[in-house]
Amino acid sequence: MKDPGANGVAHIVGAGLAGLSCAIKLAQGGRRVALYEAARMAGGRCRSYYDSTLDLTIDNGNHLLLSGNAAARDYTARIDAADELVGPEQCVFEFIDMRDRERWRLRPNASRLPWWIFASSRRVPGTRPADYLGAARLLRAKEGATIGETMDCSGPLYERLWGPVLLSALNTEPREASATLAGAVLRETLAAGGAACRPMVAKDGLGPAFIGPALKKLRELGADVRFGARLRGIDFAGDRAVRLNFGEEAVELGEADSLVLAVPPWSAAELVPGLVAPDEFRAILNAHFKIPPPEGQPALLGMVGSLSEWLFAFHDRLSVTISGADRLMEEPAEDLARRIWSEVAVVAGLGPELPRWRIVKEKRATFAATPSQQARRPGAKTQWRNLLLAGDWTATGLPATIEGSIRSGYRAADLLP
Repeated sequence: MKDPGANGVAHIVGAGLAGLSCAIKLAQGGRRVALYEAARMAGGRCRSYYDSTLDLTIDNGNHLLLSGNAAARDYTARIDAADELVGPEQCVFEFIDMRDRERWRLRPNASRLPWWIFASSRRVPGTRPADYLGAARLLRAKEGATIGETMDCSGPLYERLWGPVLLSALNTEPREASATLAGAVLRETLAAGGAACRPMVAKDGLGPAFIGPALKKLRELGADVRFGARLRGIDFAGDRAVRLNFGEEAVELGEADSLVLAVPPWSAAELVPGLVAPDEFRAILNAHFKIPPPEGQPALLGMVGSLSEWLFAFHDRLSVTISGADRLMEEPAEDLARRIWSEVAVVAGLGPELPRWRIVKEKRATFAATPSQQARRPGAKTQWRNLLLAGDWTATGLPATIEGSIRSGYRAADLLP
C-alpha cells in the first residue's frame, strides 16, 4: 500500500464518528489526511443501511441528541448537514407509564433557574419540587461512587424520570453506574436549563446526518479514504509509531506523520502494547417496525414500566430502543418483536397484528459505565509522541455517546503534533 502523501500526513484508523470528526477538523485545517476503515462502509455504530426484510433504509440504532450537544452540532455544521437534525423549538419530553397508562409532558423552562419544578403541569405527576433536589448530589459526586451510593434510587421520580433517563444515557443499570458520569450528563442537560435539553433526531437517518456528508466533504478536501483496510499491527521504534501493517501491505510513517487510532477498545488493546481500556460492555436492543406512525404520534415517547423504553416515530416506521439489554440477547427475535409490538400497539393506538419487523441486537454497544470501567478509560495521548487515541471509550468526561465520540475526535485533532 503506497503512502498517501509525503511528510505531515495524519493517518486516522477507524471511520466511526471519532475518526470522521478528527479527519474533518484536520482536513479543514489544511492537514493532509489518510483515513482507513476495516469495514466496507463508514459510521461504525452510527450508520444507516438498507434492510431487505423491511425494504427500508434504517439506522443500526436510534440515537437522541440534545440541543446542548455543542460538538455534535458543530460537526454537522462543518459537513453542511445541520438541517438534518430536527426537534421542537422548546424542551418537551412526552412519557407514558404503561402500568396505569398515565401520560405527561416534562417541560423544563429554558433558563438555568429551574422554576419548572414548581409547576405541576411541567413536572412528573406524583412528585414534589423538593424531590428534584436529590439529583443535585450527582453534581458533587465523589470519584468512584455509584449512583446508588449517591442518590435515592426509589420512588415515583426515580421510576418515572431519573431511572429511565440515566439508563438511556449510561446504558448501564443506574444503581451500579458511575455517579460522576451521571453528574456530567446532568450538568450539561437539565442543570444547564431547558435551552440545552431540546431533543433532536436525525430526520432522514444517521447516515445522511453524520456519515455521507462527512465522506463527501473529506473527498472535496482531498483526503484519501480507504475501505476494507483492516489494521493488523503497528510497529514502534523509540518514541514513535513507524509502520502500519495491513496484512500483506504496509504504510510507512514519515518523521512528521501522525497516527490517530479511532477503533473500538478491544481492537485498540490488541494494537497498542500495555494499553488499559474498558473491557466490560453493555448491550442495546432496537426493534424496527415497518408501519407509518399514526397522526399525532410524538417523535419521541418515553415508556415507563414496560419492556420498551423509548419509542421513535419516523415517517416510514416505528422504532423502539431498549438500553442495558444484556438480559435479552439470547431471547428469540420473533418473541421479542411480538412482546415489544404489543406495547407499541397500545400506546400508538394500532392493531395487534405484527407488522414487518427487524430486531437489531448489539452486544457490545457501549462500555459499562461503572466506576471501575470509568477508571480504565485512557486519555488521548499515549507514550508514543505521534500516536493518539479517539473514541467514546476514551476519557471524554461523558458516557459513550455521539457527543463524546465527536469530542474525542476533536481532542485528538487538537493534540496532533
